[in-house]
Amino acid sequence: MNVMMVRAKVRPESVKDLETSLETLFAALARIQPDGVQYASSKLADGTTFVILLALAQEENNPLPAVPEFQAFQEGLRGWLAEPPTPERLTVVGSYRLF
Repeated sequence: MNVMMVRAKVRPESVKDLETSLETLFAALARIQPDGVQYASSKLADGTTFVILLALAQEENNPLPAVPEFQAFQEGLRGWLAEPPTPERLTVVGSYRLF
């Protein structure tokens, strides 16, 4: 299974806005429960770096772009980021209830 990991450094004054948008996004995902997607966001100890993990059952079928709250989150990122995000593809070699 392949997982996309994105590290994103946010401007300190934008952390709360990003967290609020993520809360809204995850509430929407819990409500609509899109199939074939596993998605998580975590904040690192520095308080301004976020790590997003995305696993799709079918890479060509990502349901997230159709979710209005995801669209709003992506739009907000443009103003919140302190530097360009760094996406990396991970290959899962083992997982217990995570992927």
